[in-house]
Amino acid sequence: MIGIITAELKELEAIKSKMKVEEEKIIYQLTFFLGKIGEKECVLVQGRVGKVNAARTAQILIDHFPVTAVINIGVAGSLNEILKIGDIVIGEKLVQHDFDVTAFGHEKGYISDTGKVFESNKKLINLAQRAKEQIQGKYSIKKGVIASGDIFCTSKKMKEKIKEKFGADCVEMEGAAIAQVCFLDQIPFLVIRSISDSPNEENQIDFEKFIELAAQNVSELLEKMLSLS
Repeated sequence: MIGIITAELKELEAIKSKMKVEEEKIIYQLTFFLGKIGEKECVLVQGRVGKVNAARTAQILIDHFPVTAVINIGVAGSLNEILKIGDIVIGEKLVQHDFDVTAFGHEKGYISDTGKVFESNKKLINLAQRAKEQIQGKYSIKKGVIASGDIFCTSKKMKEKIKEKFGADCVEMEGAAIAQVCFLDQIPFLVIRSISDSPNEENQIDFEKFIELAAQNVSELLEKMLSLS
């Protein structure tokens, strides 16, 4: 069984549209949708926005369902000039750009006992790469670094800092927290993001305008992935 976590309702709806839902379960105010995407058994949940919500949701999912892998799907802000609206980043590496214990001699993003970088499962990355070949040309898809933090990034200055410090391709608010939980629980994971905006001081307007398109693109890649697994 594959666990799928989203933050936003439109992301959830995009995946549900490709899923045959057979059952719903409510656990700690979270609604879990059980069913199949193609022939693959899945459990889907909207964990809401932010790292705490994401981590909480990931742990509840792992505790209550026999998931063999967790995939976090959603949208993000571009930090890489080659990434346009609707393009996709396969999160090869995840970092928490707002985690800061530099006062104790560690570099920015370093987390005690887990380190700075969480690496997605290689088999899941390869599966996403294979799925990419089936939709080549519709939008750009690349492997890269995804940075997570508890802020909706609108600042161009912050955008450049995150890009320079972490080599990140996009920024969002959940992926690396889910990655940390999965790392600690020894559950294979992958984070995939489609670009909805780019920090430009008012990109919240673009986010609202393009979240549905970005969510549809990333759900399409997920569907192709699961058909190959």
